[in-house]
Amino acid sequence: MHRAAKAACMGRRILYGVYHWGLGHATRSLGLIRALLAHGDAVTIVIAPGPGMRLLQSELGGACEFFPFRDTPAPFSRYPAIFYLRMTAAMPWVLAGYRREHRLAERLVKEGRYDCVVSDSRLGLWSAAVPSYCIFHSIHQRVPFLGRATERFVEWGQRDLLKGFTKVLIPDAADGGGLSGWLGHDPVFDWGKDRLVYIGPLSSVPRMDVEQDVDVFFSVSGIEPQRGLLEDMVLKALPELSGRIVVTLGRPRDDGERREIAGATVYGYLDRQRQAEMLNRAKLVMTRSGYTTLMELAGLGRKALFVATPGQSEQEYLARIHRERGHVWSVEQKHLDIPRDLERARAAQGIPRMDASASTGNFLAAIA
Repeated sequence: MHRAAKAACMGRRILYGVYHWGLGHATRSLGLIRALLAHGDAVTIVIAPGPGMRLLQSELGGACEFFPFRDTPAPFSRYPAIFYLRMTAAMPWVLAGYRREHRLAERLVKEGRYDCVVSDSRLGLWSAAVPSYCIFHSIHQRVPFLGRATERFVEWGQRDLLKGFTKVLIPDAADGGGLSGWLGHDPVFDWGKDRLVYIGPLSSVPRMDVEQDVDVFFSVSGIEPQRGLLEDMVLKALPELSGRIVVTLGRPRDDGERREIAGATVYGYLDRQRQAEMLNRAKLVMTRSGYTTLMELAGLGRKALFVATPGQSEQEYLARIHRERGHVWSVEQKHLDIPRDLERARAAQGIPRMDASASTGNFLAAIA
């Protein structure tokens, strides 16, 4: 039986899982975790060792406990076709990983007497003993090379994987296709009455009263080897660019590194506060088209050049639909010509600003 009465009160113990691919899940969960702490809740974070854990530890200090636990393997490759083959071959291990996560969640909830589980896309991290909520923006998945019948099967499979969660919290607007488009809307199957809750876009980047004095901000990120490949392309292009240019290479181990290259300022890494400042100061941002990045740019209403991580079909889809909407310019990494594509991005209208101020409150209300 759920401990519903206690879950409705302040001072709950919350088990919070964060998916580890890239930094997007960690950054979008950061604001929600801070809101839970401000609400008087005690939060234990389950996350794989790596950059996401280091980011949350540096931002939250000793305010949370951390439980390191690996999740879905990341079979990335320099070549997208190899990634898809590796990912397909890894599915038995992925599903086994979800079962291990679930056993872990049940054990931790019992031993730690947690009142609630929140999982940012860790599909096995739920408990039958307490209310469990999954933050998940892609009820559909793009499946390259195969048809819509396969994508419907994937939706059915995801619905089955998520059936243990009390609610699925979608960080997007409910109407008009929102930011996620088809990924987060129009389910083919019945997910259950009131189980899909649209809480609005999430962003930990506040609007700042600063001058937009950076012509282009390059935010290099992603899983290796693709992050390193994009870094090489950006650094090689710097001598061909004019104006005030700032680059962050997305390497947490190189925090504090700063160089001047061809008149551009290049940082090894920027923490969340400095990253937020640069996003506010930038007239144009070149970045990956991950969903968390998209939400942050929508909160600011920025122009962008999107370069999807090769092999990540979700990023490829988001880059394409926002290019088709006229919001951004996007290009495949293998075809990237930075001077040319920056000019095309400047001609785009920019991502329409979306107000994310109510989303954290919507989240707290959904899990109350």
